[in-house]
Amino acid sequence: MMTGNEQNVAARVDELGAEMLDFLRHLVRIPTVNPPGENYLDCAYFIGRKLESFGYDVDYVAPDGMPENTARNPRLNVIGRMEGRERKPTLHFNGHLDVVPPGVGWTVDPFAGLIRDGRIYGRGVTDQKAGIAASIFAVEAIRRAGVELHGSVEQSATVDEESGGLAGVWYLSQNGYFNSDRIDYVMITEPLNYDRICLGHRGVYWFEVDIFGRIAHGSMPFLGVNAVDIMARLINRIEQEVKPMLAQRCTVMPVEPPGARYATINVNSIAGGQQIDQMQTPCVADLCRAIFDRRFLIEESFDNVKSEVVDLLEQLHDEDPVWSYELKDLLVVHPTMTDPMTELVQQTASAIEHSIGRRPPLIASPGTYDQKHFARIAGIEQCIAYGPGLLDMAHQPDEYCRIDHLIQACKTMALTTMRLLQA
Repeated sequence: MMTGNEQNVAARVDELGAEMLDFLRHLVRIPTVNPPGENYLDCAYFIGRKLESFGYDVDYVAPDGMPENTARNPRLNVIGRMEGRERKPTLHFNGHLDVVPPGVGWTVDPFAGLIRDGRIYGRGVTDQKAGIAASIFAVEAIRRAGVELHGSVEQSATVDEESGGLAGVWYLSQNGYFNSDRIDYVMITEPLNYDRICLGHRGVYWFEVDIFGRIAHGSMPFLGVNAVDIMARLINRIEQEVKPMLAQRCTVMPVEPPGARYATINVNSIAGGQQIDQMQTPCVADLCRAIFDRRFLIEESFDNVKSEVVDLLEQLHDEDPVWSYELKDLLVVHPTMTDPMTELVQQTASAIEHSIGRRPPLIASPGTYDQKHFARIAGIEQCIAYGPGLLDMAHQPDEYCRIDHLIQACKTMALTTMRLLQA
């Protein structure tokens, strides 16, 4: 059962619903589209001013020296801290302020923040500006209810999660803004569904393969080596041999949907020879490039994952050594998962049960998010993802978040905060 203070705070969340929704609409109306990274400063300052008005000490951190941080598209992270009676323990809420491009297929303005039929629509409203609003107003409900926290709360809105988070959580973790001495618990407000807790994610290996052939006249292709043909052989070998092998590898992590519990590989992009939209000349393609997306499991080591790629390339080369290749590592993300028995997971699960009436399933994400940086660089062991919004709506046309899910997630965050920080 909820205590009297908890019931009072839950009631305050209901009272703050319209104010929270208005704040969220303003967030959606700032088109923080990544790439290239538009309007980040406007969004960071808007969030920072709200945090200041709610009693936080606020810092703005530009990722100096990062290549993404340009004069045309400057990056800016915002961090707010509210001290409790004691400095520790500290609960940190993190959300990313960037959104993917709207794309086609919308029937409403993607940046209007339209409210209709109990939903708020807009690009990034689910992924993940609703989560930012929910965490900020969860703590504000505690403050307005007059409940004093023993520990401290931090809120951050960071950049570039959609492109790897290097100028955001990675930079802040590398430079000591986020670390285990300062922060005990992290809740990332990603939309993995408002009634579930996400414990972690699979690993990622993005790599580029460059195939080098030999140019020749297109009327005499036998005098050259066509790099596109070699790439086709590589992709065919992946289809015929690698994918069936990976389909036999299944993780114990509770990844949702279940199809993502298996190791996978996907061709992200491919380019070879001359550009299709330009005038053509009769030449054998002497270069072909492809980028691959390999998702690996917590049971697989990265060294083995990469060695399998190298072995395949070497095997193909040994069969026909008239060509050469170069393998480039583009992105490596190691799998991570928080122990389900930690205090953060158990208290959040209890809060969800009290706010929505049922025990939440514990899941893992098919893709990655900024937990990788909090866990691997900042060294914070107790880190989860929880927030309003349905995962299936992320990056979709007519993206929306149900308003009742926003309210329920906000209550969950408020109850979790009180229980972790001993209100």
